[in-house]
Amino acid sequence: MTSDGKSDVAVFLPRNYLRPCLLLLLAEGTAHGYELLDQTSKLGLPNVDPGGLYRCLRAMDEEGLVDSRWEPSSIGPARRTYALTREGRDWLRAVSASLAQVHGILELFQHRLQRLEVRDTVI
Repeated sequence: MTSDGKSDVAVFLPRNYLRPCLLLLLAEGTAHGYELLDQTSKLGLPNVDPGGLYRCLRAMDEEGLVDSRWEPSSIGPARRTYALTREGRDWLRAVSASLAQVHGILELFQHRLQRLEVRDTVI
């Protein structure tokens, strides 16, 4: 544990977990990159690299998972707006099923760990 009470053990999320998070946020509605960056912290990703987020969005745009277009702004320069495509929605459904399997595996691990801790406490 660190001095602020947080664990110093790294949290391991699935590889490329940012991608399904962005697709989920875009399934909820179109957004600008900065809005998506802000929303990722609410999904448990507090330290997303802005450059990495934009690279991920660009790659998903090239793959047809998202659609992007420039939107004029009345208070500054034009901003790129991202929207989920039908292919992106299909990909989100597929990865959701995979994440559900991972969730089940982690629940099994936690259940067995809790049984072990209870057994060790009783002894």
